[in-house]
Amino acid sequence: MILGSRELRWPDEAACAASAQALAARPALREAYVALHGGLGAGKTTFVRHLLRALGVGGRIKSPTYAVLEPHHAGALEIAHFDFYRFTDPREWEDAGFREVFARPGLKLAEWPEHATGVLPEPDLDLSIEVGDDETRAVRLEARTPRGLELLP
Repeated sequence: MILGSRELRWPDEAACAASAQALAARPALREAYVALHGGLGAGKTTFVRHLLRALGVGGRIKSPTYAVLEPHHAGALEIAHFDFYRFTDPREWEDAGFREVFARPGLKLAEWPEHATGVLPEPDLDLSIEVGDDETRAVRLEARTPRGLELLP
């Protein structure tokens, strides 16, 4: 169920970074699960990198496309960045311990969550990115929980 939504337009990467900084400033993000949707090259990983930098993550931020999960820390904040693009077997969910990761405190970010339908919990916030003909990004944010409502701009 969608409790609230917002539409944004990112004309360039600076707008993407500004949205990430605004989201990082919201205290509710520290315990949220954000699902990121969009085609290849839409900007999901770019947004996550800007978000992680805004939260204080240093060093190299790799895409978890092959590893499925890249853990990060920003001070005491634990962050789990998932990419389910190559996820094909729901048994992998249990075998890899992802249920335990989602049960722990901290921020969870998941790219390609539709590839893990049926095993992922309900996200607090769905963030969908669509590339326009002019390379701008149309972004839709949908709050699915009360915490998600706190994350809307």
